[in-house]
Amino acid sequence: MERAEKGGGRGCRCGGSWSHRGDLDRWWLWRGGHGSKVVASPNTHKTRWLWARPVPATSVPCPSAGPQRTMKVLLLTGLGALFFAYYWDDNFDPASLQGARVLLTGANAGVGEELAYHYARLGSHLVLTAHSEALLQKVVGNCRKLGAPKVFYIAADMASPEAPESVVQFALDKLGGLDYLVLNHIGGAPAGTRARTPQATRWLMQVNFLSYVQLTSRALPSLTDSKGSLVVVSSLLGRVPTSFSTPYSAAKFALDGFFGSLRRELDVQDVNVAITMCVLGLRDRASAAEAVRGVTRVKAAPGPKAALAVIRGGATRAAGVFYPWRFHLLCLLRRWLPRPRAWFIRQDLNVTAAAAA
Repeated sequence: MERAEKGGGRGCRCGGSWSHRGDLDRWWLWRGGHGSKVVASPNTHKTRWLWARPVPATSVPCPSAGPQRTMKVLLLTGLGALFFAYYWDDNFDPASLQGARVLLTGANAGVGEELAYHYARLGSHLVLTAHSEALLQKVVGNCRKLGAPKVFYIAADMASPEAPESVVQFALDKLGGLDYLVLNHIGGAPAGTRARTPQATRWLMQVNFLSYVQLTSRALPSLTDSKGSLVVVSSLLGRVPTSFSTPYSAAKFALDGFFGSLRRELDVQDVNVAITMCVLGLRDRASAAEAVRGVTRVKAAPGPKAALAVIRGGATRAAGVFYPWRFHLLCLLRRWLPRPRAWFIRQDLNVTAAAAA
């Protein structure tokens, strides 16, 4: 403990901080604290001992609180600026897609159909593929009305191991090469425990994973020559596992692992081919809604907006696209909460209906 001498300008500190000004017979605390306080009086040569009650910290500001508060504000401002720069920095140039050669799979409905229309408006040359020829003809006609210079289509069932190679060869013959390979097709399965049979899992892995690998392997030489882009439309279930979607989620996780490893291989080999992984929510199409009817309460993402986010990400060669953007937060939270409690799962899932399916 340090005493304040007579008439001096020194203060003392014990438990809390205080100051003594010259000849003024008074003291005050900057911070609350317990203990005895020593005050020197200018009228006597004696020292008075006082027992003081703690003063709340908010009553009188601490001199050191100002810089600390300023540093916190600057830190939060910096983090906020980085967040907005990450999500709002948009160098998308629509003119870069004019004349681009695009092979788009799953183009008959939902996000795939909207992707075809966006590319058509931007003046890209298109080869569209899906399993339904009637629906493809309708989409091709609409693309021509929207101004697409060239539009071709080939009906193919990706459950057949021979289909992926024939589709890529058709696109190379019609367009002379590829600048974008947009992999969007999916093989849906009803949610529930019955979808976990070996036959259903084998079929889903062929459509949702192995066909992606085959298409990529066949198109990669052309994309390497054009320094093009691979755009893979995946799902949140490929990042965050959920209940009653075991085979589908397994295929989507396989996509994330395969293309993540491929990206590193291309970087090591100095191959200038971009890979954009797109994490979307529930598809805005009738088949997707029917597969989860009565099982999930999650709403489908709007097809046109999701498709535009995919196109922007591919054109800017972004590593990842999340639509809606909150999915990025969910993927980050999964690292901290790898095993969420069942209560959270039940908020968006009708467990009784899923288990009975």
